[in-house]
Amino acid sequence: MKAIQKEKRMKKPKTRTTRRLRKQKFCSGLFLAPSLLGVLLFFILPFLVVIFYSLVDNPISKNFVLLENYAKVLQNAAFKTAVKNTAMFSAIAVPLAVVLSLILAMVLDTRLPFRSQFRTFFLSPMMVPVASIVLIWQVLFHYNGAINEVMLALGGSKIDWMKSQYSQIVVVVLFLWKNLGYNMILFMAALSSIPKDILEVARLESATPLQTFFYIKMRYLSSTILFVTIMSLISSFKVFREIYLLTGDHPYDAIYMLQHFMNNAFASLDYQRLSAAAILMSLVMIVIIGTLFLVENHFGKDVEG
Repeated sequence: MKAIQKEKRMKKPKTRTTRRLRKQKFCSGLFLAPSLLGVLLFFILPFLVVIFYSLVDNPISKNFVLLENYAKVLQNAAFKTAVKNTAMFSAIAVPLAVVLSLILAMVLDTRLPFRSQFRTFFLSPMMVPVASIVLIWQVLFHYNGAINEVMLALGGSKIDWMKSQYSQIVVVVLFLWKNLGYNMILFMAALSSIPKDILEVARLESATPLQTFFYIKMRYLSSTILFVTIMSLISSFKVFREIYLLTGDHPYDAIYMLQHFMNNAFASLDYQRLSAAAILMSLVMIVIIGTLFLVENHFGKDVEG
C-alpha cells in the first residue's frame, strides 16, 4: 500500500511537469502564429504560385507544359546575356566588396589617426538616398560630366561611360562605394570579439602578422565572412535600381542584368517566362549559398567547438 502511494506521489510531479511543458509549447505556438502566418501568406504561397505559373502555358487556360517554359527561357538570347552580365558583375563586385571591407576594417582596427572620421566617410553612402547617388554618378560619368572634363583638360578624349565597355566598371565602383561601409562595420565588430588572450599568446610565440591573420583571425572571422558574402551577393542582384535610374529599361548590353530581363517580362505580362527565370535564379542562389555554408562549416568548426 505504501509503495502504491509513493508511486502516485512520484507520478504527480511528472504530470505537472508535462502539463507545464504543454502549456509553454501552446503559448509559444500562439506567439509564433502571426509570424508563421505572415511567412505562409507573403512568401511560401507566392513562391508556390510562381512555380505553378512556370509549369503552365498561360494563366487563363492553365494547361501544364512541364519544363517547356524553362527550355524557352534557357534558349532566349536576352536571358543568356543577362545571366552572363549578372554572373560577371557578381564575380567581380562581391569578392572586392568582401576583401576591401575586411582590409579597411583591419586598418581602422589599429590606432590610426582620424579613424572616426574615416568611419564616418565610409558610412556616409548608407545615409544617401538612391536617387541622390544616381544624380552624383550622372554628374560624374555623363558624356559632358566632370570625369570627361578632367580627361579633356589632361589632353584625353571623352568617353560615353554608360554606353561603352567601361559601363560595368562604373557600376562596380558605384556598388563598392555604396556597400563598403556597412561591410566594414560588420568586420570591425567581428575583429573586436576575437579573444585578446589568444592574440597575446600568438605575439609571445613570435607569430608574424600574416600567421596571426590566417591561423587565428580568419578562423574567428569565418562566420562574418559568410554573412558579408551572402549580403553582398544579394545586394549585387539588387543593383538593378541604380542601373535602371541611370540608363532606363534597355541599357547598354554590358549592364543588361537579370533584373532587366524580369522587369521587361513583367511589363509585357509574360508571366511564364518571368516565373521560369525566377525559379532558375533561386535554384542557383540556393546552390551558391549552400556551398558557402559548407565552406564556412569546414573552416569554422574548430572555433565553434
